[in-house]
Amino acid sequence: MTTKIIVDCSTGETAEVELTAEEITERETMAAEYAVQKAAEDAAIAAKAAVKESANAKLVALGLTTEEIEALTK
Repeated sequence: MTTKIIVDCSTGETAEVELTAEEITERETMAAEYAVQKAAEDAAIAAKAAVKESANAKLVALGLTTEEIEALTK
C-alpha cells in the first residue's frame, strides 16, 4: 500500500500512514496530468528543433557555410 510520512514539527515526531482512497486517486490524477503536460512540452521542443534543422538545411542549400550560419543564428 502507498504511504505518506507526517512530521509534527512542534514535537519532531514522525508517523508513516497509509494513503486514503481519495489521496491515491488524487496522486494518480496528478501523475496523469503531468504525463500529458510533459508529452506536450517534449513535442514542442522536438518541433522547435525540427524547424531549426530545416532552416539550417535551407541556409546550407543557399551556399552558406557552417560558420556563416552560426554567425546568423547567434
